[in-house]
Amino acid sequence: MFGAISATIPHPQMPHLSLLQITALVGPAFTIAMLAAIESLLSAVVADGMSGDHHNSNMELVAQGVANIASPLFGGIPATGAIARTATNIRSGALTPVAGMVHALTLLAILMVAAPLARFVPLATLAAVLFVVAYNMGEWREIGTILRLSKTDMAVWFTTFALTVFADLTVAVEVGMTLAALLYIYRIAETTTVAPVTREYLEDGQAHILQDKDIPSNVTILRIHGPFLFGTTEKLAEATRDLKPFGDVVILRLRNMTALDATGIHALEQFSDRLHKAGKTLLLCGARDQPSRLISGSDFLKHVGAENILPHVQAALARAREVQGDFEGVGRELALELEHRPL
Repeated sequence: MFGAISATIPHPQMPHLSLLQITALVGPAFTIAMLAAIESLLSAVVADGMSGDHHNSNMELVAQGVANIASPLFGGIPATGAIARTATNIRSGALTPVAGMVHALTLLAILMVAAPLARFVPLATLAAVLFVVAYNMGEWREIGTILRLSKTDMAVWFTTFALTVFADLTVAVEVGMTLAALLYIYRIAETTTVAPVTREYLEDGQAHILQDKDIPSNVTILRIHGPFLFGTTEKLAEATRDLKPFGDVVILRLRNMTALDATGIHALEQFSDRLHKAGKTLLLCGARDQPSRLISGSDFLKHVGAENILPHVQAALARAREVQGDFEGVGRELALELEHRPL
């Protein structure tokens, strides 16, 4: 239907736009720019998790913006970082941005040499490839996790999903981002409480304070203060970028974490997995009502274990001593095994 793809690079030319066209395109252009930024930053976060590196968000967005301004001058369309290609690149051994440059140059070489052969590719074959790509991009396994979240989270997801299918992607992104922002404001407002200080409140708080607790030397305590929602989760990654100074047991105090959402749960899962790979144990303690309900209803328990979710820091320190005892017992068993092993 489309014939051969041109094997030449188009000459740069400025597009001819009228004021009426610009007015009509501002909304879709902004939506596509936001979608491209989110997709690229998500790719960068995935790459960080796979490589242990840390990206520079400003550099990513500025570079992408410059590229997407230059691309239309040659007849191109907006481009973003792609999770699938990024993940494949890293799994293949990529360590630096040079790998992405080699990928781009390889595609350019294929375009210049093999483009005329594209007319021999059946459209049914291309349709099958696109179908598989679209299916894999759906991340259908995440639906089960979403359905265990709060009704408001499910409503935002379902509305965005439905608008993507039955309306338009740009409309779906605009509405989804608006609903997410409103939900963010609602959760921030919900964290404000006013209540009298009673004797029971003071007695219950004794188990949460640290001033009179004996903290083992090989235990590190972190705390999250305030709402841990989609706009703030990066702070945990920044504060824990280097895990070497941390003890074998890391206690994350959630006493002052006032709200949690799906993005926050995902950030906690990634943190737990990083600690596990480093041979360390994560304990959570003191979660309030809303975060506690969300944690209990998610897959996070599979990452950290139900026995490592404690009601207060006093119980967390007791659990830390148990974990350290297990470490020491394994170490003694290993030493005895090596001692009695024949040379």
